[in-house]
Amino acid sequence: MTTVTSPLSGRAVGLAAVPDPVFSGAMVGPGTAIDPVREPTSAVAPVDGLVVSMHPHAFVVMDADGHGVLTHLGIDTVQLNGEGFELLVNKGDQVKRGQPVINWNPAAVEAAGKSPISPIVALEAAADALGAVAESGDVASGDDLFTWN
Repeated sequence: MTTVTSPLSGRAVGLAAVPDPVFSGAMVGPGTAIDPVREPTSAVAPVDGLVVSMHPHAFVVMDADGHGVLTHLGIDTVQLNGEGFELLVNKGDQVKRGQPVINWNPAAVEAAGKSPISPIVALEAAADALGAVAESGDVASGDDLFTWN
């Protein structure tokens, strides 16, 4: 079983609260979302594993069990063309849970007219494969978000 921890501090809001139908409809996979604190911060790895996808606004870490966890920093943030995001690791790097992956500022994303709400998704997982999903309440970076069987 994989435990996925929060890559961000903020408030868990669940995927249904994400202002994007691809995420709110769990089309990418089940999971939750974090409404992050509005200050410069680092998004950290939610699991130990290999960085298999890396973009300024999103990354995927695959753990030893083959579970790929997507962290998507904000909604429509691809339109910012990397502005305001600093990559700290590269595709192909091994990372440890809690290791900083991307520096960003959710307040700047919001000021640019984008939602800073950040989905954390279990890619290609069945909805019933997740347990104890955090969908409300305050979370700190590193707190448990869900388990993946």
